[in-house]
Amino acid sequence: MHRKKIQQSLWGYFFIGPVFIGLLIFYIYPFIQNFLNSFYDINNFNRAKFTGIKNYTTIIADPEFWSTAYNTFIYVIISVPIGMAVSTFLAALLNSSIRGKSLYRTLYFLPAVTMPAAIAMVWKWIFNGQYGLLNQILAVAGMSPRNWLSEPSTALYMIIIVAIWSSAGYNMVILLAGMQGISRSYYEAARIDGAGVFTQFFHITLPLLTPSLFFVMLTSMISGFQVFDTIYMMVGKASIAYESTQSLVMMFYRYAFDYGKKGYASALSVFIFLIIMCITIVQLKLQKKWVNYD
Repeated sequence: MHRKKIQQSLWGYFFIGPVFIGLLIFYIYPFIQNFLNSFYDINNFNRAKFTGIKNYTTIIADPEFWSTAYNTFIYVIISVPIGMAVSTFLAALLNSSIRGKSLYRTLYFLPAVTMPAAIAMVWKWIFNGQYGLLNQILAVAGMSPRNWLSEPSTALYMIIIVAIWSSAGYNMVILLAGMQGISRSYYEAARIDGAGVFTQFFHITLPLLTPSLFFVMLTSMISGFQVFDTIYMMVGKASIAYESTQSLVMMFYRYAFDYGKKGYASALSVFIFLIIMCITIVQLKLQKKWVNYD
């Protein structure tokens, strides 16, 4: 029996070996190396000079970091709740008895399988200040056109609209699966008691959907703090709206590849990791008060 247990353990390690090696090479080792680099001043020729916590103190005293963190938090605070509301609404519609549900599911899910660069280019054309589709519609309605992606007051909100549109389909599928997992007996009992559609939704669907809602909220917030491609493609570096739309990951990219300050960029990435980790821990603590796993 002891020899059989050893053989089973060896086979288990054999099967998880490729995954473990992949995690070690592509995730664990880069993370450790990046953390160590954050204590060095590394130039374009990869010459490293140990500076201790200087990179971290510089970040804390850097006004650009705080303004960029503000942009990122605004992006997350607006896009995540609205995106969840839109996804929940779409999932509830597709969970009802309507014709062509398969077609609607496919159409709503298409943005999730479309390349972010292609999505950004299409929306960049829609928001174009000279010949964009949005301005043409406003002109028909008698309203003045605007440079949506060039004005600091509107650029970030246009990007938030794109984020909500592109993530709604993916989150909708997750929430729809959660809705379909709710037993129909609850709804039958509620109808017998005279409960209407809205009463059933707010007192049955939402409470029993909280595990799926929590998962969507958690993943949406993590991806929100890591937003890069949409902003990078839609707002150019020469734009006057660049500073008002720059995210933390974009700031990391600029310092690592444009300015060649790899040690400073590594410290930035550690800050991003700490922010995401702290918010995730808080969410895991708070979910015990509102997530219903029964």
